[in-house]
Amino acid sequence: MTATIPSALATAQEFVDPELRKVLSRLDPDTRRVSEYHFGWINADGAPETRSGKALRPALVMLSAQGGGGDYGGALPAAAAVELVHNFSLLHDDLMDGDLSRRHRPTAWTVFGRSAALLAGDALLALSTDMLLEDPSPQAVDAARSLSTAISRLIAGQAADLDFEQRMDVTLDECRTMVAGKTGALLGCSASIGALFVGAPRQAVEQLDAFGRELGMAFQLVDDLLGLWGDPDVTGKPVLSDLRSRKKSFPVVHAMTSGTAAGFRLRELYAQPDPLDEGQLGEAAELVDKAGSREWTQNECERRLTSARRHLELADCGTATEGLTELADYILRRQR
Repeated sequence: MTATIPSALATAQEFVDPELRKVLSRLDPDTRRVSEYHFGWINADGAPETRSGKALRPALVMLSAQGGGGDYGGALPAAAAVELVHNFSLLHDDLMDGDLSRRHRPTAWTVFGRSAALLAGDALLALSTDMLLEDPSPQAVDAARSLSTAISRLIAGQAADLDFEQRMDVTLDECRTMVAGKTGALLGCSASIGALFVGAPRQAVEQLDAFGRELGMAFQLVDDLLGLWGDPDVTGKPVLSDLRSRKKSFPVVHAMTSGTAAGFRLRELYAQPDPLDEGQLGEAAELVDKAGSREWTQNECERRLTSARRHLELADCGTATEGLTELADYILRRQR
């Protein structure tokens, strides 16, 4: 069933998009062009387009500011900053993973070259810090420090993910640690930096961070399921894309460490030197299912969301609780 898109996402796009366009105007023309293409604002020739991302992280920032007792409009610099960091990571990830498409069109590095995409990602990262430190809020420095910590954890998670590509002995605990950095850290920051920015109590900020980190784990679990069984017309990724690249995702690692015959056969397929053909890709997907790993991933996602909701209750976000809960449910039901 397709998830109903929460209104908070549309609101975040409406308010944060102008902030992003304004700050990207500071870039040199070449870097700006790559960045605007990546954001979906122009095509490869520079003509305007109207594509956009989900704005999940800015929506979390704005709702957490509201939950922290402030006006979400005052947290727009933080909302834009986390979206800049997210897109920095996407630009670099696409290049490192060799991904050819994102959001149903060629990735930036395939259009403008590897070096240009790297520089665009670096530029977005620099702008994210500028947006926070230029704000007069008394909490701006603390917010910048929170974002910097999340970036460090994100980079460590990505490094671990790259290391997994060279190994066949990845454990579930290692997979959890990697995802906690690569995905959970920035979502935790997104869910708490808005409250931090408006001066919310420390206990609320900490619980919102924990809420976001658990949400990040659930987000990645859903992403891993979509990477194996998602509809390419909806996800924008080739069918069985994660298996084609032999990604050590949650369901794959669970299957390989399950001690089942299906898990052992999957390990053999991943270990072979030649690329997997279409028949082997289909077999690999069936093996993950037979090992019980599809069901495990679905159950683990539900468990993480239950934990996230508990932290949200402790954060006591008042009227923002409904919007944050709606975002959490959307993550579980989304199809892309």
